[in-house]
Amino acid sequence: MKTRFAPSPTGYIHMGNARTALFSYLAAQAAGGKFVLRIEDTDAERSREEYVDALKDDLQWLGLPWQEGPDVDKGNGPYWQSQRDAIYAEYYQKLQAMGMVYPCFCTPVELEVMRKMQAQAGLPPRYDGRHANLTAEQVAERKAAGQPFTLRFRVPKGEEVVFDDTVKGKQRYKTDDIGDFIIARGDGSPAFFFCNAIDDALMGISHVLRGEDHLSNTPRQILMLKALGLPIPSYGHINLILGSDGSPLSKRNGSRNIRQMQAEGFRPDAVLNYMARLGHYYENPAYMTVSELGTNFNIANCGSAPARFDEAQLHHWQKEAVMRMDDATWWDWIGAETQTCVPADQKTLFIEAIRPNTVFPQDAKVWADIVFTDLTLPTEAEQAVGATGDAFLTAVEASVDLSYAEMVEAVKAASGAKGKGLFMPLRLLMSGRHDGPELAKLWQLVGRERLLSRLGQVMTVKVG
Repeated sequence: MKTRFAPSPTGYIHMGNARTALFSYLAAQAAGGKFVLRIEDTDAERSREEYVDALKDDLQWLGLPWQEGPDVDKGNGPYWQSQRDAIYAEYYQKLQAMGMVYPCFCTPVELEVMRKMQAQAGLPPRYDGRHANLTAEQVAERKAAGQPFTLRFRVPKGEEVVFDDTVKGKQRYKTDDIGDFIIARGDGSPAFFFCNAIDDALMGISHVLRGEDHLSNTPRQILMLKALGLPIPSYGHINLILGSDGSPLSKRNGSRNIRQMQAEGFRPDAVLNYMARLGHYYENPAYMTVSELGTNFNIANCGSAPARFDEAQLHHWQKEAVMRMDDATWWDWIGAETQTCVPADQKTLFIEAIRPNTVFPQDAKVWADIVFTDLTLPTEAEQAVGATGDAFLTAVEASVDLSYAEMVEAVKAASGAKGKGLFMPLRLLMSGRHDGPELAKLWQLVGRERLLSRLGQVMTVKVG
């Protein structure tokens, strides 16, 4: 099996594109095949080299190396479409020699009027073939007059294109509903339908996985490849990703590009575990490495219904990934700003106590501030701790030099507090929060002087 990811470098890759790359990579891994990266940069106005560099970096960050493509030429390059014009010209000439293409001189206005008239008549929008039968003299005359033209593929009439979509099952398209389509733009650059299909065939791509928005392109590409006698890959069209509100995933409902996710502190294995299950079913619901995700990937398990983006699930996998980091990796991940807040002699305890309470690097900074700075307790926390009574507070004050276990016993004996009535006030006193690290570790991290300072805040309010 040989799959590919063929992005257009017109922006940073977002979750939808990254998932397509991931599924293609995993499918190749599951079959012991190869994953190809190809850069579809025929849009000269919008394509940028910086986006090519960024998408390569993003794929490497995700752990999706390509076995063929930029920097890994296996004899099928170049892997930038902008460098393959001579190849496309050869196949244009072959189609022209077979009478399978013709120049179309329609203006954008004419095409728009055509579409509107078809819509009013309840017909599908398609080119009506008005220039399909121009004579050689008429074509030469129009070209001599400098009229711009596109190149259209001549679709056979009265036929049916049938193929088995590996995700959606058998698909049927009547050629009479397709209409002759453009394979070269007015500036001579190749259209997506054309160069995408030619490259897949010449690079030996056996399986194409892409978004279902490309489904209607497939019969066109099959017709071209069949006409040229080139191999036709197996196509599979994966479902779209919807936001939690049911509308297409966008910035408004949770979408962000991979570069943003990396900056936010997401772990690559968290993103992979989430995306691999976004429209694909695994029997194993547990965290998996990218190798395990590949071994257990099955195209047949890709769903045909739209997948819904779920921020909570993404955060679940993020927490799973954070808990699997070794101490050194976690320490680097939280960043220098947080690292400088942690005394050297408490680094090991800080990592042990705080890591289970972090989902993103900023969480570690929050806890470093809580345990190592002069925290001002929230009013609600002061009042809740103060309500425990003098015996409770006095017992805590007298126990600041004891171990956590000794302190708990002393406070319990002096105040009679137990269960939530004992432990929640202690947590609020130490951190000002209702949740957080294990209390025994928190007691050690906060330390004597800061505990006395926070007790003083409570007692001052209580006296006042």
